[in-house]
Amino acid sequence: MKSSNIGGQAVIEGVMMKNKDRYAVAVRKPDGEIEVTTDTYKSVVGKYTALTKLPFVRGIFNFVDSLVLGMKTLTWSASFYEEEEEKEMTEVEEKKQERTEKLLMTLTMVVSFALAIGIFMVLPYFLSDLLKKWISSYTVRIIIEGIIRIAIFVAYVGGISVMNDIKRLYRYHGAEHKCINCIEHGLPLTVENVRKSSKEHKRCGTSFMLFVMIVGIVLLFFVRVESPLMRVIVRIALLPVIAGISYELIKWAGSSENPVVCILSKPGLWLQGLTTKEPDDEMIEVGIAAVEAVFDWKAYLRENFGYKEEE
Repeated sequence: MKSSNIGGQAVIEGVMMKNKDRYAVAVRKPDGEIEVTTDTYKSVVGKYTALTKLPFVRGIFNFVDSLVLGMKTLTWSASFYEEEEEKEMTEVEEKKQERTEKLLMTLTMVVSFALAIGIFMVLPYFLSDLLKKWISSYTVRIIIEGIIRIAIFVAYVGGISVMNDIKRLYRYHGAEHKCINCIEHGLPLTVENVRKSSKEHKRCGTSFMLFVMIVGIVLLFFVRVESPLMRVIVRIALLPVIAGISYELIKWAGSSENPVVCILSKPGLWLQGLTTKEPDDEMIEVGIAAVEAVFDWKAYLRENFGYKEEE
């Protein structure tokens, strides 16, 4: 299997697909029609785009870019389902609203990131540190901290999956994966072929997060400080390094059929059982629309699988 290098995410009633610097968002509107928009994404590093190609460094910026683009596309998809009636606005009012929305999006990302660090990085440390009276080994406490971190993440992912909106989001997540798996296994991108493709994919963000947690555990074995405050600071400071290493691992896993790599990818694929659900045909149609807006899958199949269109 050769990687197509396309990726994406689920959005509100839709799918976003990204190919190089182009991305498309397809959304099933309340009237049943599929709305598709395409655009070019400019990295947060601006003119220093070479940074996004350097091994280990690129993972940091790709992670930030994914967060920014993800929030942007989620906001766009949600606009079709706002309950408030739209009113006519002047050009000045539209620009003011756009600035306000960008500010709110930035604040949301900052607060969300801070909460994520607190819940998934700092909290597990303090919980494991409570065991110091009974467990003197720092190494054992590091392992317990990692287990707690993974347990919190799994509980969070599983907990929100009971919400109806999240259930639908997970189904669109499944549609995204199925579309990519379909073409990467040499099948024409049709509803029938997508339907029978796997909803798990080795390059998924869920697998990336699991790699982040595991890599974090390993690095903490080598970076040891005595002060509790410094231990918290070290965990936060190591995040860019952890993200960089995890990105290389997930990129390698997504393009390799090596048996060892496949075994290492298994936990992430199992975890995707929580974050992906089986989509219906209408959701698959949305995923296909997003792919076709930014990726020539027929050319990909011709180049890699000798695909010939039926006359």
